[in-house]
Amino acid sequence: MSAMQRWLAALALATVATIISYVWLDRPLALFVHGLAPTHKHALFEPLTHIPDPLIPAAAIVFIAIGLYALSGRALSRFPRVLVLCSLSLTMGEAVKSQLKFLFGRTWPETWVNNNPSFIHDGAYGFNWFHGGSGFASFPSGHMTATCAVISVLWICYPRLKPAFAVAVLAVAIGLLGADFHFLSDVIAGSFLGVSIGWMTVLLSSRWAGEG
Repeated sequence: MSAMQRWLAALALATVATIISYVWLDRPLALFVHGLAPTHKHALFEPLTHIPDPLIPAAAIVFIAIGLYALSGRALSRFPRVLVLCSLSLTMGEAVKSQLKFLFGRTWPETWVNNNPSFIHDGAYGFNWFHGGSGFASFPSGHMTATCAVISVLWICYPRLKPAFAVAVLAVAIGLLGADFHFLSDVIAGSFLGVSIGWMTVLLSSRWAGEG
């Protein structure tokens, strides 16, 4: 299979999984998590959701620092080049994710921002196309997009560390679901988006390097 065929197959699987989750799994899971003791949600799961938080500022710092190093005329070893790819993948993932959130306009599992309508608080469930606003930005998950945009680059470039990378992704996903910050379908879609961006970033880099 070509890279395009593999991506289309993955897209089909992610779409089916997202639909199944949306129709049958999202609401029961959100209700189950909501019923957990608040101390458990905040103590056990919420810290896991902060794993991706340093990625965006780190990406900016890494890009500028390595860019200045390159401007000095020095050659870059493999590891700095991989870090630049991670930064580019993360930045593009953030940009695409923001546009998709605006497109889908999905409400959140619970109420977080300015008394936003939510499934738990108001029974609001579904998509509000092109709505915009922080209260309608649940789909896809930005945390999973950011995490997978970086991890997918590292996964490809350092395959021996795949188990550690898988644990990191799983930890963020469990945190988001366990804290009721996202529906399962948000997590699935965000993961697919991040992996797609990371894969494309590495592929584009290798193609350009081949032309050089």
